[in-house]
Amino acid sequence: MRQDLRSFVEEYGKRYPGELVRVTEPVDLRFDLQAIALELERRRRFPILLFENVVGHDIPVICNVMASRRAFAAALGVEEAQMHSEYSRRLTEYIKPVVVQDPPFRHTIMKGDRVDLSRLPIPTYFPGDGGPYITAGMIVAKHPDTGGETEGYHRCQVKGRDRIGISLHSRRRMFEYQRLAEARGRNLEAAIVLGLHPLIGMGSLAYPPPEISKFQVVGGLFREPLQIAPCETIDLMVPAWGEIVIEGEILAGVREKEGPFGEFTGYFSRRSTEHVLMVRAICMRERPWYQSINSGRAPDHILPLGVLREVEIRNAVSRVIPNVKAVHVPTSGCAAFTAFVSIKQTRPGEAKHAIPIVFGVDHYLKLVVIVDDDVDVFDESEVLWALATRVQADRDLVVISGSLGAILDPSATEQGLTAKIGIDAARPFGQSFPEKLLMSPEKLVWAREVVDRIGG
Repeated sequence: MRQDLRSFVEEYGKRYPGELVRVTEPVDLRFDLQAIALELERRRRFPILLFENVVGHDIPVICNVMASRRAFAAALGVEEAQMHSEYSRRLTEYIKPVVVQDPPFRHTIMKGDRVDLSRLPIPTYFPGDGGPYITAGMIVAKHPDTGGETEGYHRCQVKGRDRIGISLHSRRRMFEYQRLAEARGRNLEAAIVLGLHPLIGMGSLAYPPPEISKFQVVGGLFREPLQIAPCETIDLMVPAWGEIVIEGEILAGVREKEGPFGEFTGYFSRRSTEHVLMVRAICMRERPWYQSINSGRAPDHILPLGVLREVEIRNAVSRVIPNVKAVHVPTSGCAAFTAFVSIKQTRPGEAKHAIPIVFGVDHYLKLVVIVDDDVDVFDESEVLWALATRVQADRDLVVISGSLGAILDPSATEQGLTAKIGIDAARPFGQSFPEKLLMSPEKLVWAREVVDRIGG
């Protein structure tokens, strides 16, 4: 499988005409890209967008690469119906990477006084943002002791030609690596890689065991070794087919205000770990593409983690409860705070037993609803119907106070503590309950054909 972004976009556009939109009219980096994406989202359209005429720059900007479940399935090479199961299976099929010595991103190298982030078309997304933000930059770093690589997405505010404010607020591996390096009085070398095949992004969001590099996870998604290459000025390997690589180091003992930024919650956030990355070099492919992820609740910002959470929740619950039908982490809950899980009950208490298992998958979750297998969890009106007709508050609610939550949740405390609620919206097992109204599948097919003919 080809591992570069351009090949994926080309193949995706051929397979799904209309799902790759080339925007040739001039666009400004201040708000235009976000505004167009918001209007398409209002129309329930999520195509890949390639902005070919960015005012003041000769580098095109591509976004919405991971804005649809169709794109996830295409990246894996399967149909949408198989996407979850294939993603889940490959996430644990680790394959070690291979090194490429002459990567395409070495075509243009800017070091020292030539480093200037303003040469890149870095957007400002919303009025009220603290400035231009690098949003699709996958940050790569190594554990200070073991040398194990990690990669993940973190918001990066451009503060000068060679200075970036970075927030590690997810407090996962990157935060820990920086903390360990800082405790030893050392800066943490890091690279920001832009313009990547979506499978690399999908793998970087996973939570493998500590001894497993995320490069190995990505290899499993590709079903072949990820091709990596050495950086120019720091001792790091990065994906060889990245379009742009920004090399630098996160400074020990330095904190600066960063933000505000339009976060996945749909609110501006000023909460930040306030780290600082100094840039040593910028390396680029010939005629590079700059990749952006629209901010706020835009699908390419929140859907990737939502899909991963669906896979992880299903895997966790299935280890204990055998008949899990589906899991949905909806974008209405910022693809982070809410999970709907449908199960086929076989024993009393299964629905309530599933609730703490789901919460244990990801500390961002704060609302879990368990429903029966006759409820389509991807249709939120059906979930609300189950809540309205199958729930009694005095018996079906599970409330947890003072739990670990997301620091960016505006309703959480400054330390990120939150309350969580689980709802057993399944029918009481083994007790009589009215039957759900159902139409025969044959009659539904007939009705669909009739409505198509009459132009409904």
